[in-house]
Amino acid sequence: MTISPTPSLVSLDDIRRAAAGLRGNAVRTPLLRSDALEAHTGVPVYLKPEMLQRGGAFKFRGAYWFVSQLSPEERARGLVAPSSGNHGQAVAFAARLFGTTATIVMPTTATRAKREGAERLGATIELAGTTSAERMARATEICATTGATMVPPYDHPWIIAGQGTLGLEIGEDLPEVGTVLVQVGGGGLSSGVATAIKALAPHARVIGIEPEGSPKLSKARAAGEPVNIPPNPSGLADGLLAVRIGTLPFAHHQAYMDEVVTVPDAALLTAMRFLLDRHKLVAEPSGAIAAAALLEGLVTPTGPTVCVLSGGNIEWDGLQELLGGSDA
Repeated sequence: MTISPTPSLVSLDDIRRAAAGLRGNAVRTPLLRSDALEAHTGVPVYLKPEMLQRGGAFKFRGAYWFVSQLSPEERARGLVAPSSGNHGQAVAFAARLFGTTATIVMPTTATRAKREGAERLGATIELAGTTSAERMARATEICATTGATMVPPYDHPWIIAGQGTLGLEIGEDLPEVGTVLVQVGGGGLSSGVATAIKALAPHARVIGIEPEGSPKLSKARAAGEPVNIPPNPSGLADGLLAVRIGTLPFAHHQAYMDEVVTVPDAALLTAMRFLLDRHKLVAEPSGAIAAAALLEGLVTPTGPTVCVLSGGNIEWDGLQELLGGSDA
């Protein structure tokens, strides 16, 4: 039996370097006090609204930091990103800021808001299948034939460090934080946030939130290593439907994540409506999942609690379709 070596973890210093590089480029999103969630849970609750980030989601942090670390020659050859949507928009935005080109490989099921968002930023869009494996395979082909540079969505230390700046901001703005709820897709955001929080507030609990239709981290923790869940997972949280947790993110989860819970789709609609009605914040289903976990009572928070709202890339038609006839 061959035992794989433990990958080197991203450090707080790595995240601080990313934060310095993002200063003036990424938005330092605020912590918004939620009186409504405080009344619901009995503890102070804050929202971290990454729908206010450039590109409409947290993904800009990791994408910009990754691209900034490339050599001018690597950037000049163009960028390629496999993405369900938000990572693609972030890479397209970074490409525009650095004066290069971007090709985004999206699933055939990509929402109009995410596809058109990347196009508005100047990216070329290719559609390839419905799974992350199909997108990665096509992105790899493009890189091989054009010499372009792949920008991975989550399984890379520069990506994790960039996303971890969100956790750094939480720890700096709320040193007394007791619980952090953060969504889990491929694991870049959750691993970076957990790393920063545990370094700055080791007493705090970090809880990963994933959709019931794609419990890739729950399955990995049960197995003790990343495993594939059945292909083509379904659910409203399209940004969180990876079929396997990233190898490097999983190592961070094992070191720093306290717990993982899964959330049903119906709860996402309730949370989206709640955030719109009570806080005037537009969240896509993936972005609302941490708030959904609180509203459904799936997490019992201790101390001041932060819900990460990871993004708001949903178009008007999509909001009407999801919430127009909802009794949420």
